[in-house]
Amino acid sequence: MTMKRQFLAMAMALGFVATLQQTSARAQETPDLKRVVLSTGGVAYMEYEVEVDGDAEIIFAVRLDQVDDVLKSFIVLDDAGGVGAVSLPGRQPLTDVFRDLPFSQTALASPVALLQALTGEGVEVSGPVEASGRILSVARETVAVDGATLTHHRLTLATDTGLIQIVVEDARSIRFIDPEIEIQVAAALVAIAEHRVQDRRTLTLVSAGQGKRLVRLGYVVAAPLWKTTYRLALNGDDTALLQGWATLENMSGQDWDGVELTLVSGNPVTFRQALYQSYWVQRLEVPVDVAGRVLPGVDQGTVGALMSDDQRNALLRSEAEADMMLADTAMESMAFLAEPAPGLSSPSQLAGVGSASGEDAATQVVFRIDEPVTVTSGESLSVPIISRTVEAEPVGLYQPSTSTLHPLASVRLVNDSGLGLPPGVLTIYQPSEASGGLTFVGDARLGVLPDGDERLLSFALDQKTLVERDDRSSETITTVRIDRGVMSLTISQRRATAYAVEAPAGDALNLLIEHPKQYNWDLVMPVGEIEATQTHYRIPLQVPAGEVGALAVVMEAPRYESMRLVDLYRDQVLYYAENSELPDDVREAFAELAGLRGDIEETQRAIDELERQRQLYLQEQERLRDNLQRVPSGSDLAERYLEKLGEQEDGIEALLDEMEDLREALGVRQAALSDFIADLNI
Repeated sequence: MTMKRQFLAMAMALGFVATLQQTSARAQETPDLKRVVLSTGGVAYMEYEVEVDGDAEIIFAVRLDQVDDVLKSFIVLDDAGGVGAVSLPGRQPLTDVFRDLPFSQTALASPVALLQALTGEGVEVSGPVEASGRILSVARETVAVDGATLTHHRLTLATDTGLIQIVVEDARSIRFIDPEIEIQVAAALVAIAEHRVQDRRTLTLVSAGQGKRLVRLGYVVAAPLWKTTYRLALNGDDTALLQGWATLENMSGQDWDGVELTLVSGNPVTFRQALYQSYWVQRLEVPVDVAGRVLPGVDQGTVGALMSDDQRNALLRSEAEADMMLADTAMESMAFLAEPAPGLSSPSQLAGVGSASGEDAATQVVFRIDEPVTVTSGESLSVPIISRTVEAEPVGLYQPSTSTLHPLASVRLVNDSGLGLPPGVLTIYQPSEASGGLTFVGDARLGVLPDGDERLLSFALDQKTLVERDDRSSETITTVRIDRGVMSLTISQRRATAYAVEAPAGDALNLLIEHPKQYNWDLVMPVGEIEATQTHYRIPLQVPAGEVGALAVVMEAPRYESMRLVDLYRDQVLYYAENSELPDDVREAFAELAGLRGDIEETQRAIDELERQRQLYLQEQERLRDNLQRVPSGSDLAERYLEKLGEQEDGIEALLDEMEDLREALGVRQAALSDFIADLNI
């Protein structure tokens, strides 16, 4: 054995003896995993049992990534004893472990490095040289022996009789005289070993009590989602054999050996919190008071207490009550964890099919596997959870969003099993006349299916059936009201869809047509019992074999419009005057309104034309004034320009007089229109 191995063995032995001295007062027990509850919330409840006698320490290992969940959810059931604290190694880095030690982590790389780091400490050396003293130095030497180069280390000790030198590699053992140094070395080695196993932590639970008793403890940790798959074998008489299987993985880091397995399907609230981590509160730094340099602040006076003692106490009580309510709610949501473990039944005689008992709870479905389950860590397992005959009616489902020409072959599955079914993929078989066995016909997706409910499962495209559709839209004015110059219309919007379905020559067709719903639209045809989903109507249609069936679907919705009559142009008024959907008195009123509006628009056009001519006169005057500035005053050309300016001014005055007359006429006609609209009430 080398010197390094001797030294490490000595240090670890000292640490083991110290641990035995600390824990000798209690027996140590390791619990057995008895029950696993897998939830579709992505967690697993792991329950252990251990028989203890008197005071005991229960120890078990968990993965590092599970420690936070264990600390959050740990629960202990010990009816005849008391539960003490749960302890585990800290998560501090190795730098914190060596912070108070007289040596660093690098000193444990070799015995020589440790001796160099502890220069001045006393040691006892046995071997070819027996000596004890304090370490003075450790020097590296290289010597030539038979043509080869060897390296060794020379230890120099300061003893009562002087300096003694020893070759470290020749020593049989080296022991520190100070027992505190040996304990520190052993503790450092244990810390290194614990940090080397990065993914495991050992928890210790103290259980204090009298006599023998059974202690149960459990916790909730993250787990892979267990999945459900189904098999549906059609019998040809609107019934089928439904088998449900659960596929799960054991990723807990430990083997499951004969555990009681429970599968829970639901959507519970789950949290994760980093409890296995140290947090430090950031504190404010205040200056140190130094005599002679204290500067008091300026007193701003008092304004009275902002809250009385009674108000403060009442507020604190309400906050405490709120915290208690939140804690009660959290405990209720985890009530399934505290359920007693179910008794084990005898092995099933049906080759394992249907070897699970179910329970439909308020927010989840619970499947208890009746036989013990064994799964090695890292392996997968499929177990049956349901096997029974159910109602399964073949039906066609026409979904235009999936296929515009062909319906989907589907099955209407009725859940009368007494418990809800989790979601999963469903494989469908049907009898084969050629082989006398079963034939695969397709897969379907099953959503959550509560007890007593039903679902349509589509598994293939029925290419033997052809569907055609034709869509048409129309609008009709149903009501008109004119009051105080405002016309209100109610317009009935109508959308009609015609479906034509050709059934296969040898099979009658039982078809459901999915017609989309629309907000604020009513289904007026067909009438009768029609199924409805959140987004579609499902309208039944029966078609004999080889024939063509037809279905008309009509939906209506009202639309409301209102407009001020005074804002309508003549063309808009003429549209309503000529609309045959309107009553005669309304069309006559709009015809008269069109005449009044036409007079106003004609008068306005005449005014606009006169204004256009006036602008031309003004432009011409501007040109003549500019020319006058360029010719000599009193010249023949200047006189001519002045004469033209006079003619232009006469024309402008005539236009202004005519425009004034037209504006007066426009006012009269606008007043007539306003009076007509005000008196109009239909």
